[in-house]
Amino acid sequence: MNEGGIFETRESELVSMDELAFKFAVTNINRNRTLMPNTTLTYDIQRINLFDGFEASRRVCDQLALGVVAVFGPSHSSSVSAVQSICNALEVPHIQTRWKHPSVDNKDTFFINLYPEYTAIARAILDVVTFFKWKKLTVVYEDSTGLMRMQELIKAPAKFNLKIKIRQLTPGNQDARPLLKELKKDKEFFVIFDCSYRMAAELLKQLSSMGMMTEYYHFFFTTLDLFALDLEPYRYSGVNMTGFRLLNIDDPWVTSTMDKWAMERLQGPKQESGLMDGVMTTDAALMYDAVFMVAVASQRATQMTVSSLQCHRHKPWRFGPRFMNLFKEAQWDGLTGHIVLNKTDGLRRDFDLDIISLKEDGTTRGFVEGGSRLTKRWIKIAVWNAYTGLNLTEKSNRDKNNNVTDSLANRTLIVTTILENPYVMYKKSDKELVGNDRFEGYCLDLLKELSNILGFTYEVKLVSDGKYGAQNDKGEWNGMVRELIDHIADLAVAPLTITYVREKVIDFSKPFMTLGISILYRKPNGTNPGVFSFLNPLSPDIWMYVLLACTGVSCVLFVIARFTPYEWYNPHPCNPSSTLIENNFTLLNSFWFGVGALMQQGSELMPKAKALSTRIVGGIWWFFTLIIISSYTANLAAFLTVERMDAPIDSADDLAKQTRIEYGAVRDGSTMTFFKKSKISTYEKMWAFMSSRKNTALVKNNREGITRVLTTDYAMLMESTSIEYISQRNCNLTQIGGLIDSKGYGVGTPIGSPYRDKVTIAILQLQEEGKLHMMKEKWWRGNGCPEEDNKEANALGVENIGGIFIVLAAGLVLSVFVAIGEFIYKARRNADIEECVSFSAVMEELGISLQCYKSIRRRSRPRSRAGSACVFCQPKRVAKREGVGGDSST
Repeated sequence: MNEGGIFETRESELVSMDELAFKFAVTNINRNRTLMPNTTLTYDIQRINLFDGFEASRRVCDQLALGVVAVFGPSHSSSVSAVQSICNALEVPHIQTRWKHPSVDNKDTFFINLYPEYTAIARAILDVVTFFKWKKLTVVYEDSTGLMRMQELIKAPAKFNLKIKIRQLTPGNQDARPLLKELKKDKEFFVIFDCSYRMAAELLKQLSSMGMMTEYYHFFFTTLDLFALDLEPYRYSGVNMTGFRLLNIDDPWVTSTMDKWAMERLQGPKQESGLMDGVMTTDAALMYDAVFMVAVASQRATQMTVSSLQCHRHKPWRFGPRFMNLFKEAQWDGLTGHIVLNKTDGLRRDFDLDIISLKEDGTTRGFVEGGSRLTKRWIKIAVWNAYTGLNLTEKSNRDKNNNVTDSLANRTLIVTTILENPYVMYKKSDKELVGNDRFEGYCLDLLKELSNILGFTYEVKLVSDGKYGAQNDKGEWNGMVRELIDHIADLAVAPLTITYVREKVIDFSKPFMTLGISILYRKPNGTNPGVFSFLNPLSPDIWMYVLLACTGVSCVLFVIARFTPYEWYNPHPCNPSSTLIENNFTLLNSFWFGVGALMQQGSELMPKAKALSTRIVGGIWWFFTLIIISSYTANLAAFLTVERMDAPIDSADDLAKQTRIEYGAVRDGSTMTFFKKSKISTYEKMWAFMSSRKNTALVKNNREGITRVLTTDYAMLMESTSIEYISQRNCNLTQIGGLIDSKGYGVGTPIGSPYRDKVTIAILQLQEEGKLHMMKEKWWRGNGCPEEDNKEANALGVENIGGIFIVLAAGLVLSVFVAIGEFIYKARRNADIEECVSFSAVMEELGISLQCYKSIRRRSRPRSRAGSACVFCQPKRVAKREGVGGDSST
C-alpha cells in the first residue's frame, strides 16, 4: 500500500521534521506486523520549496499517478489549498497535521486534520487565564491566525472583568526587543505569546537579555512545542512559564517511542537550534499518528485496490469515499492521546491538553531518555478537555508548595530598607565595612533568620530617596514602595506599615510587629513645690467651703445655744435664789468650739447634757471634720512626697484643640497617610493643621522630628514602637496618651511576588518560636531612666512644708500684737480715777508680768501723777477698778 508525502524544506534544513516523522512511522508499522500483518507500507516523498503552490500541484499529480491511498502535507496554506483542490476532485484523502485557517464555506469533503480544532484551543486559553485569576494581561501574536485562537479571550473582558492589551510582533522580524521594552516599561507582568516554537525560542533569548526572565513575570505560550525548547540558559532565572502539551508522555508506549526517535535523531543530522537534542515536536508526533491512522483504516478496508489517477482526466478514485469514511470512523491511542475525528468535517475536537509549568530548577540534570527528561523539566499542573474543561492533577496539588514561584533556595534577593533606629543602623567599627556588614539592627536580625529558614542570600541597599513610600497627587509612588513596584528590589525589610493604599500596589507578608500611632512629646516638668503646698490636697473651693461651714456652724450653734433653755445656767450655784443666769456659748466661744473640733483638739466648752439640739449640731460638725481631716491627711502624703507632672496635652484631642504646640509626622510615611485619609473629625482637623504648615509640621525622618521635639515646642506623631525605643534612651521624652490606631509592620514584596507566602510562613515560625520577641527585647532594651524607675516617696524639705512655719510665725506675731492690745486695753480700763496712766506704771506692770519665777502677784495700786509722765489720758470718771492681771473689785 502506497502513501504520498509532500514536504516543504527550509534553507537551513536538509530534511524537514515532518518527513522524518513520516518515514519513522512507516518503518515502525512495517517492523511491527501486528497492525498490518499481510500488508507492507510504501511511500513516495516529494520535496518542494516554501509557499510554492504550483510546484505542490504538479508533485501531487505525479503521486496520484503512481497510486496512493492518501496524501500527507504540505504544511503552508498556499500549497495546502492547491493540493486540497486536486484531492477533492479525485476523491483521495488529504491528511494535514498543521493548524489550518478555517473557511466559512468548507467544502473540503476529503480533508482530515489531526491538529486540535482552533475554537477548542481558544476556550482552553480562556480557561487557563481564568485558572490563574489574571485581571490584567497582554496578548502578543505573531500573525493574524493568532487573533483567531484568541477570540474567546478577546471576548472575555465584559464577562470576566479582564483588562487586555493586544500587541503584534513585527512581521518578518525576529527582533522583538522594542516591543519587550514597552512591556517592561508598562509593567506588563502577565503575557500570552501566540507564536511558533521557533519564534518562542528567540523571544526567550531576548526576554533574558532584557532582564525579564524573573519570578515576577508569567509568560504563557500557546505553541504546543514549548516543552521541546532548550531552556538550559534560564535554569535559575525563576521565571514563571506555562504552556500546552499535546503529547501523552505519561503513557509508557509514548515514552518508548519518543526514546527511539531521540536515538535516531542523535545519530542523524543536527536538529534546528532552539530545541533540545533528539526531542520529538508536536508536528512530528501528529504526523506519526496520522500514518498510524491510515494503517488502522487500511486494515479495516477489505477488497480495496489503489489505482493510478490522472489530474487532467478528473476521474476520481472509486474507493475514495469508502476509505474516507473508514478513516473518520477509526480511533487510535497515539502519541498525542486518543484520536477521534468529527465525521462531518474531519476535524479533531475531542482531545486532552496538558497544562505544564516549568519546574523549580527550570532545566534537566544532564541528558536522559526523552520522556523522563521532559518530566523532570516540566510539571503537569492540570489537564484540559473540550468537554470537561480544566481539571487539576493530583501531582500539582502535592507539589503546590514546591513550584518555582515558591522556591527561594540558592537565590540572591535585593532587599531595600531605610535607616531607622533600632531597625536598621550603621554598625560602629574601627574597620571599614562593606556590603551587609555595614548595617545592624532588628531588621538585619530578622533578615538573617528568614535567610536561615528559606535558604536565600540577600544584598541590603538603602532606599535612594530615603522615604517609606506614599502617593503624590498624580498617583505616583516614591520610597521603598516605588522600588518594589519597579522591581528594583525583591523585598522591603523595614518598619514599613501595612496600609490599604500600599496593599493595592505591593504585597505584604503577615506582620512581624504590631503597633499604633501615638504622640511623642517632652516629659512634663514637675511642679515646683511652694511654701504653701500643704494646701494643695484640697482645692481652693473646698478650703473656702470649709471656712464658710465653720463660720456657719458657729453662728447656728450660737443661735441654738441662746434659744435652748438648757444651755443657760446659774453662775452662783450656792445662791439658788439668784436671778442671774449665764450662757457659755458666746459668739466668740461658738467660733472657738468649731475651730477646736476642726483641728481635732477640742475645747473646754461642751454642750450641756440636757441640750439635745446643741449636741446634734456638735455631733454633725464632728463627723464633718472627721471626713475632711481624714481626706486631707490621706491626700497630703501624695502631694508633698511625689512631684506632680504638669502636661499641657494628654491626648490627640488636646492637640487638635490648640495651635500653640505644633505637631506633625514624617513626610510621605504611613502616619501622614493615616491622617490624610482619615474621615474622623478630630484627625481631619489635625491633618488640616499639618497640611497648612507642611514646611514645618512635616519632617523628613524620625531623627529630625526627635530633634525638634527636644529643642522646640513640637509634638511628633509616630509609631508606638519607635516611641518606646526613643523614650528608653532619652529620659526627657515620653509617650502622651494611648494608641490612635492599630496596625502592623510587614515585609513588602512586589505585587504577585512568589516570595510573599514563603516569607509569611517563616515569620509565623519565628513568632511561634518566640524569636521575634527576643529580637525586640534585644534592640529595645535600654539603660532606663532611674528617676522613673524609683517611685519611692522623697524626704520632705523646706520647699514642701515651709509654709507651716510661716503660718506659725505669723500666728505668733499676731498673738503678740493681740496681747499688747489686750494689755493696753486693760490698762486703760484700770485708770478709772486717774486721768492718765504714767509710762512708768505701764512698764512696771509689764515687768511684773514677765517675771517667770512668780506665779502670784499683788494687785496694782494707783500712782500719783507727780513726777510721772502721763501716757494714757482720759476724762475723770468713777468706775469699778480691776487689776490688770485679773478680776478684783475695790
